[in-house]
Amino acid sequence: MSILKESPPIFYSFRRCPYAMRARLSLVISKTRVEIREVYLKEKPKEFLASSVSATVPCMVTQEKIIDESLDIMLWVLKKNDPQNWLKMPKIGFDLIKENDGPFKHYLDKTKYHSRYPEINPEESRKKASIFLIKLENMMDNNYLFGNDPSLADMAILPFVRQFANTDFEWFEKQNWPNVKKWLNTFISSEIFNRIQIKYDKWSNLSKPQFFPN
Repeated sequence: MSILKESPPIFYSFRRCPYAMRARLSLVISKTRVEIREVYLKEKPKEFLASSVSATVPCMVTQEKIIDESLDIMLWVLKKNDPQNWLKMPKIGFDLIKENDGPFKHYLDKTKYHSRYPEINPEESRKKASIFLIKLENMMDNNYLFGNDPSLADMAILPFVRQFANTDFEWFEKQNWPNVKKWLNTFISSEIFNRIQIKYDKWSNLSKPQFFPN
């Protein structure tokens, strides 16, 4: 008697999106295999739009439900398998993620996409975004936010810190943030970062399935 294997979840992603990055980090660490569909945000396929209420990546379609928020994807897979104890962190970790996703991301966007907001001074936006990084700099404990090992908060926030640094890396390097710089450099030089940044072909309904992690 043959047993049919359950199909892996379908995961819509975009390589450079920090929200999709952090979801991919959780997929790697939890060893959750998915069918990855790389979508271009300027050419969103109808299958993706039919699944994602927000019309943004990442979006994961499972046998049970559709998960349309990156943090919810992280929590869903880590609650099934969390071998490195990313969920074992103090409550303030969730507060930091909320601050990252709220005020920090708001001012990051105003800095990165300043041409869209001609009425706003991008240097002022960068200054306001920096408040969050100064907070992290002052609270950093050893290599990560809460000790020598990464937590959910570290991995949920780092892709956005990377995006902020890349808006003007020369300026970023001049800031007196040794802890944040070390934290970011450890992340971008890590094996897991290299694994989540593997390039996949753009998906269409004619594409052969591609899987992640591979």
